Amino acid sequence: MSSILTNNSAMVALETLRGINRNLETVQSEISTGKKIASAKDNAAIWAISTVMSTDVESFKQISDSLNLGASTVGVARKSAEEVTGLVQDIQNLIVSAQEENVDRSKIQNDIDQKIKRIEGIVGGAQFGGLNLINGSSTEDVSILASLDRTSAGDVNASYIDIERKDLSISNSASAATFGGSAVTDTSIVDNGGTAAGSAASVAAAGTQDITIAAVADGNSYRITLDDTAGDNVLGSRSFEYVANADDSVNSVAATLTNQIQTFLDATGDTTYSIERDGDTITVTNGSSSALSVQADTATGGTAGTSAGGLGNLTLIDVTSSTGATSALTTIQGVLDTAIDAAASFGSAQNGIEDQSEFVQSLIDSLTTGVGALTDTDIEAASAKLQALQVQQQLGTQALSIANSSPQQLLALFR
Repeated sequence: MSSILTNNSAMVALETLRGINRNLETVQSEISTGKKIASAKDNAAIWAISTVMSTDVESFKQISDSLNLGASTVGVARKSAEEVTGLVQDIQNLIVSAQEENVDRSKIQNDIDQKIKRIEGIVGGAQFGGLNLINGSSTEDVSILASLDRTSAGDVNASYIDIERKDLSISNSASAATFGGSAVTDTSIVDNGGTAAGSAASVAAAGTQDITIAAVADGNSYRITLDDTAGDNVLGSRSFEYVANADDSVNSVAATLTNQIQTFLDATGDTTYSIERDGDTITVTNGSSSALSVQADTATGGTAGTSAGGLGNLTLIDVTSSTGATSALTTIQGVLDTAIDAAASFGSAQNGIEDQSEFVQSLIDSLTTGVGALTDTDIEAASAKLQALQVQQQLGTQALSIANSSPQQLLALFR
C-alpha cells in the first residue's frame, strides 16, 4: 500500500543515513584527536583503566626527577669522598717518609697540616642543594623516593632508597694516650722472654725473642723498643706503645702492638726483622747479622687514648718525633679505611639509584605504550573506515532522495 502520509522507505533511508553520519562523526573525532577513547562515554571501563595508568605515568615522571636529584647528591658525596681518600693517601706517604731519621720532620708535619685543611674544605663544600652527606651534621639516613607500588586492590605504597650518611669531618675530638707514670720493673705485666720490664734483652743474629703480655688492666701501659744502632743500624731505635682500656685483653694488647710493628716494617719496606703473634705472645725474629736489642717497658696509671668519629684522628698525627711518626702509621691506616669505606658506599648507592632510574624510565615507556594501545586511534584503520563511511553517506543521501520522490509518483494517478 502506498501512502502520502507515511513514507516508510524515506524513514528507513533517513535512519540509515543518521547511523552513517554518527559513525562518520566518531571516526572524524578519532582522527582529529588521535584518541579512540577520549572520554568515559566512549568506553567507561577502558577509560578508567587508562586514566589510572596515565596518572601513574605522571607520578613516575616525578619519581624520575627525584632519583636524578638523589643521584646528583650522592655523586657529589662520592666524588668528595674520593678526593678525601686521595689526600689521606698523600698524608700516609708523608708519614712513611717521616720514618727516616735524616729528614726534616717539621716540614713534613707542615705538609700534613696543609692537606688536613684541604680535607676540611672539601668536606665542608660537599653539598648539593644544601644537603651534605659527609660533614657529620646528622646520622639519619637520607630517603630517596624510588617507586610507587600499586596492589591489585588499588592501594599505592611508596618505596624508598635509603642512603647512609658518612662522617668524614675532622671536627670530632680525639685524645692521645698518656703513658703511665708508675713504672713496673718485673715480669708481672710484660715478660720479655724472662727479662724484667725496663731491661733490654739482646737477641742474637737469626735469633728470636718472645714478649708475653702477662696482665692487662685499664691504664696499664706497654712499650716495646727495638734498637739495632749498635749493629747493622737498619732499624735505628724505634718504640711502639699502647695504653690499655677496660675492654682490652692480653690478646688484644699483643695484637695491637704486633700490628704497630708490622705496619712500620711494611711502610719502610724492611725485611731484616719480622714479627708474629700467637695469642698473648709476640715473637720478634732478628734476621740481621748482628744483635738486636729488645726492651719492654710497662707502667700503670696511664690514660687510654680516645678515638674520634669521622676523620678526627687526623688531629692526633704528629710526626715531629720518632715516636709520633711511628704512632701515626697506625692512626692513618684507620683514617684511610674510613675514607675508602665512605667512597665505596656512595659509589654503590649511586649505582643503585641510577639502575632504579633506568628501570623507572623503562616503566614509564611501557605504561605509556600500554595507555596508547588502549586509547589511541589506529590511523590507518580509521582512514580506511572514513573513506568507506563517506561512500555510504553519499549512497544514503541518494537513497533518501529516491525515497522522498516516491510520493510524487502518486500524482500520476490523478492526471
